[in-house]
Amino acid sequence: MKAQSHFYACIMAGGGGERFWPMSRAGTPKHLLKLIADRTLLEETVRRLDGVVPASNILILTNESQLSGVRAAIPFLSSAQIVAEPARRDTAPAAALATALARSRDPRAVVALLPADHFIKDQPRFASQLLAAFAWADENPSLLTLAVKPTNPDPGFGYLELGEKIPGTTKGDVFRRVKRFVEKPDVATARRYLRTGRYAWNAGMFVWRADVFLAEAESNAPELAAFVRDFPAGNPKAYLRARFAALPRLSVDYAIMEKAGKVATLMARFDWDDVGLWTALPAHLSSDSSGNSVRGPVVAVDATGNIAVSNGRVIALCGVRDLVVVETPDAILVCHRDAVQTIKKLHPHLPKAVL
Repeated sequence: MKAQSHFYACIMAGGGGERFWPMSRAGTPKHLLKLIADRTLLEETVRRLDGVVPASNILILTNESQLSGVRAAIPFLSSAQIVAEPARRDTAPAAALATALARSRDPRAVVALLPADHFIKDQPRFASQLLAAFAWADENPSLLTLAVKPTNPDPGFGYLELGEKIPGTTKGDVFRRVKRFVEKPDVATARRYLRTGRYAWNAGMFVWRADVFLAEAESNAPELAAFVRDFPAGNPKAYLRARFAALPRLSVDYAIMEKAGKVATLMARFDWDDVGLWTALPAHLSSDSSGNSVRGPVVAVDATGNIAVSNGRVIALCGVRDLVVVETPDAILVCHRDAVQTIKKLHPHLPKAVL
């Protein structure tokens, strides 16, 4: 299976990533950080598309405040492939913009909408499955999402209730119908989902033909449909300034996917991590015999279970346990591992200079 000229990948690179302060800032959010590897999460995402879509068919959706940082992170893409949304919206307007951009170039376009800040090690298997998703969506009038088998009852993810298998799948790829989308559940409900074996995590990765998305938008989100239908060929800057800010601030799940007539899912066989919190890092960083996960110059004595990330200065841990310590040139974070979910509560109390 090979990349086709009408396959497009649109990467959403406009999020804030407040939970990764003090490294994440307004102009350098999570996807522009080198949290795990020597490349930013955004560059990792782009590199994973090698051989899946033509390089010229990779489009990045960002915003004005992050535009320079995105260009610096992926200088090998042309400036025309990086589109700045003129107003902050949600994933439904981003999906409409992605579809409109691809459709304006090729009416037969099949579009993958992907987050910029997830981490996947197994690039060959990811590439193979994304190609399978493109091929399936190209032949079927259905929206497609990628699903991840849950490893724990995580209440931080949306879930998919899975329906029957779709016949005709090949090479181990399993496509299933989606019965419904489920908002983030409480832990007890998530445990029940895992026991049934009928639920999967919604990975926030979607594939559809442009005409299929447009038809669903016509039925369920007419403002998005009009935006896609009226989208001009050529440079869209003036059109975006005139029309984008008026689009509804809705998630693509709520605006389109939950209401669509036909939705299928492909079960991921690759590793996947949304890297949502500092506590995700130990799975990807080396740990010492005391369970300390570190990046950069860190010294630990009688210290256990800490996460320490230095961006220059030495971090010295002595007699402490279960802390997250992150050093940057102008700010230092110290919090308990159990408190990482609440880091963004610090933001109203921090000086603007470090936001």
